[in-house]
This record gives sequence, structure tokens and C-alpha cells, in this order.
Amino acid sequence: MNQRGSDLETLGHRIRHFRSERGLTLDQLGERAGIAGSQLSLIENGRREARVGTLQALAAALEVELVELLSGQAPNLRSALEIELARAQRSPLYAALGLPVLKPTRGMPTESLESLVGLHRELARRASEAIATPEEARRANTELRERMRERNNYMPDIEALAEERVRASGHTSGALTHREVSIMAEQLGFDLIYVNDLPHSTRSVTDLANGRIYLPPASIPGGHGLRSMALQAMAHRLLGHQRPASYAEFLWQRLEINYYAACCLMPREASVSFLSTAKKEKRLAIEDFRDAFGVTHEAAALRFTNLGTSHLDMTLHFLRVNGDGALQKGYENDDLPLPTDVTGSIEGQYVCKQWSARNAFTHTNRTTEFYQYTDTPAGTYWCATQTGSTDAGEFSISVGVPFAQAKWFRGRETTNRAESRCPDESCCRRAPSELATRWAGQAWPSARLHSHVLSPLPSGTFPGVDDSEVYEFLEAHQSE
Repeated sequence: MNQRGSDLETLGHRIRHFRSERGLTLDQLGERAGIAGSQLSLIENGRREARVGTLQALAAALEVELVELLSGQAPNLRSALEIELARAQRSPLYAALGLPVLKPTRGMPTESLESLVGLHRELARRASEAIATPEEARRANTELRERMRERNNYMPDIEALAEERVRASGHTSGALTHREVSIMAEQLGFDLIYVNDLPHSTRSVTDLANGRIYLPPASIPGGHGLRSMALQAMAHRLLGHQRPASYAEFLWQRLEINYYAACCLMPREASVSFLSTAKKEKRLAIEDFRDAFGVTHEAAALRFTNLGTSHLDMTLHFLRVNGDGALQKGYENDDLPLPTDVTGSIEGQYVCKQWSARNAFTHTNRTTEFYQYTDTPAGTYWCATQTGSTDAGEFSISVGVPFAQAKWFRGRETTNRAESRCPDESCCRRAPSELATRWAGQAWPSARLHSHVLSPLPSGTFPGVDDSEVYEFLEAHQSE
């Protein structure tokens, strides 16, 4: 309801309040003010706007000042509850439920009204939190991937911002140091604080009131993660992010802060120079790019996708695949036929067993990249794949290009070659006919449930974050 309607509703309640205090009926007050009782009823119910002369007459009949009659405050608790309930029931949120509108009666207890209004408040609060069902999350991920494909995974504005901030820290060459990251934070008015008691649902917490960014202990091996987390936290402020109004906006913000951190750890000018030289000498390699800037293999691979098309004049693809073959992340602008479900989502879909992303798991030497050419319905692709593992299991990181562009990479001479006919199920999804004949109806496997795909994200101001834990954490560190 608009503000004007809300004002009419409050005015109606105030007229009814003063009328009831004086023991007048609608017709009696109407007679004193020169207005029909039926017309006065419409005014009291907020359905008709009264002229100034009518309001003056009503104020005189009720023996109150006009300014008091026109006050924007509800006359009492009961009226305030009725007004709030009426507004809530006119909201799109309530309308979407398809439930009937409840009009409070004179005999309805005030306690009942308080309960109804409380339920509406909670409904509105939960709706305002950033929450997403699996379907919403998958749809938002798909839209985000398509959006970045149109940009060739490149965001020049963030590139320029990162270059500026890195230069301001005093960084000149090599890997960005922890000290330089700390300077970048100080220049924004933040101190980096390493603590052991971060809320379990967070990677970092920024205290805007006291200018602190809380991070996990500094003893974490490697340190790339800590630098990246600190840079991501700073990016929220630099990019002017506000509380996300939807899960899609939350994902976009997360993409932007990840992009900013990557730009800082692997600055555009230095990265393009390094990669251009390697391309000219036909020895491009993600592992060399990784080592030159002191980052993870996945970070280097993703950063390569940012720069490959815009600065190296090549199309490419990136894959992160679980040990069971399920695709966790993917990007392509080289027409590689990524597996999708009916909605176009790639997350959780199984990549072909013939792709290097899966063949690399059988590779004996896991310390170096695995190279392979793969013939697909869309053409032949060359890929370099590196495997790794976490507590959650094995994974592989792949970067690939169409056959004609393999000439720029180390590993192009590989003799590893495979054929993929996917999405044709006869490629690797359908069992050979003799096995199917033998075992059909004789096997009953117990499937592993991918709960992260099926469950809705926890609710909170930010998806997946426990607000109460964050506030308790900040309160505990307030006096430090």
C-alpha cells in the first residue's frame, strides 16, 4: 500500500477512536459534522479521502484540534495492530500465499492480533533474508555463467581498480606479500586480525564499526588463502557492495570479490607480460603461471580464463571435477559441450569418462600436469589437467583449448588421445549390452546422497552464514 493509503488508514482509526471515546455512533457524528453515516464509514475504513472542510467539521464535532486528528500516529495499541495487520495482508508476500484476508472484529482479543502481526513480521523477516532453494541456486549459477561467457570472463573495471590498489601498496614485482596485503587494508582503514574462534560458517568477518578484518590463524600453510580472503573482504568495501537482495546478487558479489582478489594476486600487467612471453615461446603452462605468482593451481587456472581471450587471443575452457566425475565449476567460450541438466545447469553433472579431467585420476605421476587430446562432437580439444585432494576427496583442475590453439602450450606433443561421444549415452553412460543382460535386475546399489545439491542454503543476512554466531563473535572481540 502506498504512503497516502497508509495515512488514510491511520486517519480513519483516529476518527473512530475519538468517536468511540465520546460514545457517538456513525450517524450521530455524521449528523454533527454534516456528513452521511455511510460516507463517514468509508472514511473511517480508509477507503475515501475526506476534504479539508469535512475534516475541520469532524474535528469540531469531536472537540479536538485538527492537527491532533491528523496526527500520523495510531491512537492506541489496538489500532496500531489493526493497521499493521491490514498492511501486511495487502503485501505481495501475503498475496502470493493465496490465503484469505482476515478483517479484525471488535470482539477479537488484542492478544490474537498481536500473534497474527508477529507471524507476519517473522514471515517478512525470513523473506528478506538471502536464502535460496537448490533450484534457485542452480538457476542463478547458470545465469551467472552465461553472463560471464558474454564478457569472455573479463571485467576491465575491476582489473583497473586492482592495479591501482596494488601499486599503492608499493608492490613492484613477484608474488604479492602478506605485508603488502596488510598495507592495502590499512589504506582502507582496516587492521587484519588473526583469530582462532571465527564462526564456523564464515571465512572472514569484517567489523565495520571498529575497522577490523578477522581472519583464520596466520599459521595456515602456504598463505595464499589468507591473502585471498583478506583481499576479498576489502573488495566488498571498494566495490560498494550493499546487503544482497537476492541469491543471484549474492553470487554476483562473490564473483566480483573473487575476481578482485585474483587481480591483486596476479596483476594484469605482470600476468599478461608473463603469459605473452610464454605464448611467444610456445611454452604456456598453468603450473608455471601458478609458481610465478605463488598461488594455487586452481587460482592460476581461473585467472588464465580471465586473460586468455582478451589478451592472448584464444578461446578456452576451465573445469573443476570431483573424484567421482561430478562437475563442480565450469567455464567455456570454446564451445566445449559441457554436460547440463534440463535447466541448463552444469553443477553436479558428470563429465565424460574419456575427458582428461577424469583420466588424470589414473595418471601415475600426480605432481605434474596430465596432457590429452580429446575428439568430441564439437571438435578436438587439448587439455592440461592437474589433480589434488582435500578432506572432501580428490578433484582435478583442467584448462583446455581447441586443437588449433594447442601449439602455444607445453605438453602439445602428448600422444594421449581419447574419443568422447557424450552426450550420447553409448559413450560412457550405458553399460555394454552383455553386462546389462547379465546384471539387469540383479543389482541393488545404495546411492550416495549429494546432500549439498538437494538441501536449501541456510538462511541468514548472507546465505550460509549464522548471524547469531557472527554477532556473538564480534561482541566477544569488542573490548580487544
